[in-house]
Amino acid sequence: MALSSPGKRKLGRAPSSREGALGCQKQSAVDRGAGLFLCHRRGTGVEVEGSRAPLPSARMRLMGQGFGRAERRRSLKLDEYQRMAVQTEEEEEEEKCAENITAKCKEQLKAIWGMADLRNGAVGLYNIGLSCCLNSLLQVFFMNRHFTMILRRIEVPFDAAEQKASVPYQMLLLLEEMQRSKQKSVHPTDLACCLSKHNVRLFVLYDAAQLFLILWNIIKDQITSVDLAESLTLLYTIQLQEYTVCQNCLLEMKKDSNMLMLPLPMFDSDSQPLRTLEGALHAFFALELLTEGSACRCEQCDRRTSWLRVRVCFATDVHLLNSGPEQRKTKKISHSLSFPQSLDFNQILTSEQYCPDVQEKDNGLYDLFAVVAHSGSANFGHYCAYVWSLTEGKWYCFNDSSVCQVSWDDVKCTYGRACLRWGETAYLLVYLKRNCRQL
Repeated sequence: MALSSPGKRKLGRAPSSREGALGCQKQSAVDRGAGLFLCHRRGTGVEVEGSRAPLPSARMRLMGQGFGRAERRRSLKLDEYQRMAVQTEEEEEEEKCAENITAKCKEQLKAIWGMADLRNGAVGLYNIGLSCCLNSLLQVFFMNRHFTMILRRIEVPFDAAEQKASVPYQMLLLLEEMQRSKQKSVHPTDLACCLSKHNVRLFVLYDAAQLFLILWNIIKDQITSVDLAESLTLLYTIQLQEYTVCQNCLLEMKKDSNMLMLPLPMFDSDSQPLRTLEGALHAFFALELLTEGSACRCEQCDRRTSWLRVRVCFATDVHLLNSGPEQRKTKKISHSLSFPQSLDFNQILTSEQYCPDVQEKDNGLYDLFAVVAHSGSANFGHYCAYVWSLTEGKWYCFNDSSVCQVSWDDVKCTYGRACLRWGETAYLLVYLKRNCRQL
């Protein structure tokens, strides 16, 4: 930095504001070893008035040159500070962008998460007229993020009357209300009114399996998108193949069928109660000899003959119904039947009975997702649902407007006991395929 000689300007004049600022800058350099030179500049032109200031000596000029070099170093440091300030601003902008991206990701996750996976937590549904069965099934639907992904992609009806009659749309509105609600529970009144247009009425005691089939078929029929309807079918349908062989002429017949749930037997062929879910699956898929009352007519033999039947399973999600008729009279079966948190169909069924998708990882592995439990008698009682949060990794109990977190030991209390016929017993089990990538 070039400095003019102090003798070339008039003395006795007060420093200008610019010079004052320069003096402040020089003083800041004193702390870095330039104090002697700065003191000399203070004495020049201020204390000697009316005379020319003495010319700086060689020592002074040398120190002046040194000061100039220090000033250049200081300017470099200022440049570095400025660069740091710019970098700080860029980092702040990057942080803001990252926050915006995070907010967008959260919004996208909300579109697929279930109720217990939101910030507001799990939200209950008020009982508005013997609607405990409906409330339990709705919670099972809403907690399944694969289902909510389908629900959020439906086409919204244009007409107001069509919106009120659309079950998928009313379910979507209820789902969004539950997600926005700051209350512990909401009223499913609009959805109940919509369902009444489809003969699903309040103050009626429904069987959970029956109502599930009704709801699912209404939803599928009202989804206008072919792709979404196919995704819904892939998510819930259990594909079965039945092979029957005539024991007289060995004629083979194959029948393909799609089921939403497997009606598992509660008793074996000797009418003894089955104690485990694996045993019930073995009994359902076991070779069965159809004779007498269950004999079928053979076209080749032109008469009713005995047949041997075997079932083969193809499934994504498995809904298991614990049921058992007894002398044409509906009666609740309360004996204990244990079920695991995970099922491996490869260990339960033979390779001929279970045909998994070879492209899927963890073939044959299913995890328990929900338990719809019933307490009371066969003709009157109450439903609640135990549902596993797919993202939180926790069990929740949905009992109408009451929602609480529970443990696996609490879920196991629904195994049932023969001595407690009014106790809470698992009625509908829902297993999801591990690492399901159908959607």
